[in-house]
Amino acid sequence: MGGVVVDVGAAGVKAPDGGWGWAVLAGCFVITGFSYAFPKAVSVFFKELIREFGVGYSDTAWISSILLAMLYGTGPLCSVLVNYFGCRPVMMVGGVFASLGMILASFSTSIIHIYLSTGVLTGLGLALNFQPSLIMLNRYFSEKRPLANGLSAAGSPVALCCLSPLGQVLQYHYGWRGGFLILGGILLNCCVCGALMKPLVDSKTVQAKDHEEDKEEGTKGAEKKKKKKPKAKLLDFSVFKDCGFVIYTAAASIMVLGLFVPPVFVVSYAKELGNEDTKSALLLTILGFIDIFARPTCGMIAGLKWVRPRCVYLFSFALIFNGTTDLVGSQAKDYASLVVFCVFFGVSYGMVGALQFEVLMAIVGTEKFSSAIGLVLLVEAIAVLVGPPSAGQLLDATKNYMSVFLLAGSEVVLSAVVLATCNFLFIRKKPTDKLENVTVTDDGKMEKGEREEQEKETKKELKKEREKENIEEVRPGSVTVDSQEVERFLKESQQNGDLGTSPETCL
Repeated sequence: MGGVVVDVGAAGVKAPDGGWGWAVLAGCFVITGFSYAFPKAVSVFFKELIREFGVGYSDTAWISSILLAMLYGTGPLCSVLVNYFGCRPVMMVGGVFASLGMILASFSTSIIHIYLSTGVLTGLGLALNFQPSLIMLNRYFSEKRPLANGLSAAGSPVALCCLSPLGQVLQYHYGWRGGFLILGGILLNCCVCGALMKPLVDSKTVQAKDHEEDKEEGTKGAEKKKKKKPKAKLLDFSVFKDCGFVIYTAAASIMVLGLFVPPVFVVSYAKELGNEDTKSALLLTILGFIDIFARPTCGMIAGLKWVRPRCVYLFSFALIFNGTTDLVGSQAKDYASLVVFCVFFGVSYGMVGALQFEVLMAIVGTEKFSSAIGLVLLVEAIAVLVGPPSAGQLLDATKNYMSVFLLAGSEVVLSAVVLATCNFLFIRKKPTDKLENVTVTDDGKMEKGEREEQEKETKKELKKEREKENIEEVRPGSVTVDSQEVERFLKESQQNGDLGTSPETCL
């Protein structure tokens, strides 16, 4: 779990670590922003929805909850679709779903309609974009992957800083219906981001395959090769055999219980201390601004040679930092102390955001990442739905925000302890001096990757075809001779008196 797997993209193509990958990173930046910031940005319209439909705040809060539940809970479905259709078509269809959900919501006549359109349909569309974008980022980057993950994760705070003010402007000028309609149009940009996800193809492999098809089309050999190709698994449950993946999943589930609680309650905490609404809302702006710079910075640090093999322990440190910040922040008594809390929480929250998927990629590698992330998100979905509501119930029972922050901090620290301790005790370390295309099993045995086997088979087939072509060109018993060299040799021999025959006689 502490080791690094050198990732190879689809069909054994090595990650380019640049080139078109930067366009893929830009698309991931936008998709990550939409996926994480949109559920929070929609909350701007809640007051208008309460007036329109005569419902309570708890009823409107279900919109964001359903969005998050769809984003996390549909992970296995996204994995199956990606493994069957590929990332690009899934993302483009998801973009249409996300946009269509908001457009239909603008014509809603009850809160139930918004649950189904914005919550279910838009949430499904965002989920179909979020997971494939991470998979493509993992395929395009290997050596620079920590930095790429940090830059991509920075899309969340950037989008939140942009979408929330935009939502307020749209509500003021066009009302909630017009705002939903315009946001639906903006979400069509997910289709553009999906179009950027060009599949990785090795040019040499393509040429070899074309050559094989021309030579062996219609032959029995081609039929045998087709039969030998194994069918790709739509959802690979074998990741649960990896002890590192099981430890990560358990720790991530505990982490999610408390990670999202402080941003939800910090504004209410400030109001409880007697601060104005605008002044209290400024705390989230401070948190988001710090988060923007913390994520790429942490990605750069995680990419260092002596840090990357130990990225699991860096992730554990980020969790302890975040949890400790919650514990200390629970003792805040004035606005200044809450500002300091938001600064440190923004740094630690950014570190966690930049590292959580990088660590998962390092554990399972590229081939199993599409299935692994879907299963992890499904488990986290349960914790996401349980965490904030349980904190709210604790607040109702105690009427004290300090207990809420203490509970959240304890859960995050516990997840760090589970991750670091279990990794140290149960995971055998892998030598990282030379990064090879191999993965480590629980027994410590090294298994060669599919890429190496495919390259060997391709080389053997090309050699056989070249030998066949040479045999066909050269007939048995015939010898190819350079006539000029023979004449020169015979002339020199005649001058020396070695041969008395003419070149014609010799030939």
